[in-house]
Order: sequence, then structure tokens, then C-alpha cells
Amino acid sequence: MDLNEHKIVIETLKGVESGRKCFRMVGGVLVERTVADVLPELEGNKERLPAALQALHEQLSKKGIEINEYIEKHDIKVQRGTESAEAPQADTPAKSNVLVASS
Repeated sequence: MDLNEHKIVIETLKGVESGRKCFRMVGGVLVERTVADVLPELEGNKERLPAALQALHEQLSKKGIEINEYIEKHDIKVQRGTESAEAPQADTPAKSNVLVASS
């Protein structure tokens, strides 16, 4: 989404004169700059986004491998809430308690 937003803003700012003022959100603060100042920064950020995304994917895959190795090393069994609740009910015969009131 960020990459798409960067593309849209860059295309919009290319059609505007470079001396015109524009506003940019930096760390939650709205900053007033000129188009000439902001456009190179946006293009640089757009270039770095795919590399940052790739690094995050690599970290995620490494962490997944690390978790799987930890689970195997410590013999951890993962139980799912819906599967474990339904399985015992299907295997055991149904029991019913009947209360009879005599008068």
C-alpha cells in the first residue's frame, strides 16, 4: 500500500511547479516544505521500500524456522481449540442423565 501511495503522490507532484509549497507527515508531525524538497525524498523512499519488504520477509522466514526448531527440540504439541474440542465428543458414546421425580 505504501508503495502505491508513493507512486500516486510522486505522479501528482511531478505535474506541479517546484516552488509550490506542500505538506508532508513526518513522524506524526505535519511539516511544510516545497515540492522541490519533498519529491527527491519520496523517490528515494520509493526505491528503498522493496528492499525493506524483502528484509522483513527474510526475517519472518528465519523466525518461522527458529520456532519450528524450538517446537521439535522441546517436543511441544500444538492443540487447536476447535479440533480438540470436537474430537473427544465424536469418539466417546453419548451419555445422558435422566432425573425422574416420583410422587
